[in-house]
Amino acid sequence: MTTRARDDLMAELWPLSRRYLASYVLFNQAVADHLGMHPTDVQCLNLLTLEDAPVTTGRIAELTGLTSGSATRLVDRLEKAGLVERRRDEADRRRVLVAVRPEALERFGALWRELGADWAPVFDEDSEAELAFLLRHMRRTVELGHRQVARLAAKDAKGAKET
Repeated sequence: MTTRARDDLMAELWPLSRRYLASYVLFNQAVADHLGMHPTDVQCLNLLTLEDAPVTTGRIAELTGLTSGSATRLVDRLEKAGLVERRRDEADRRRVLVAVRPEALERFGALWRELGADWAPVFDEDSEAELAFLLRHMRRTVELGHRQVARLAAKDAKGAKET
């Protein structure tokens, strides 16, 4: 590929990537509105369903990039809504774990299955190599997103100390 062709593709990629991200944020907002929830709460539940077991509020802070205080308030909202429950860790009774309630799993699972049915055909024409590329790209994008969240949090913390 020539440098010019690559430059042309990159010039197309930057604005399209912004539209892609905006479309996902707006989709997430629409899901949250449909469920009568805050978008961060929806994504927290999404992330909790990807974990192998119940997690601590500290782990929720790590997953979401929230401060520990904000993660605690998020869990408070989810618990009040009946979506998660706090329970003592059987291995260490001093720790409290957060678990998604089974009825919440069913409710969210049904919605994601309904919405996911429209996503599957998007990949029907992709080869195994293209799917492998998408997986690599998504892994790198997730890692970059985590680094950028940490970067912004550190910048915010530094700004707060200077004030």
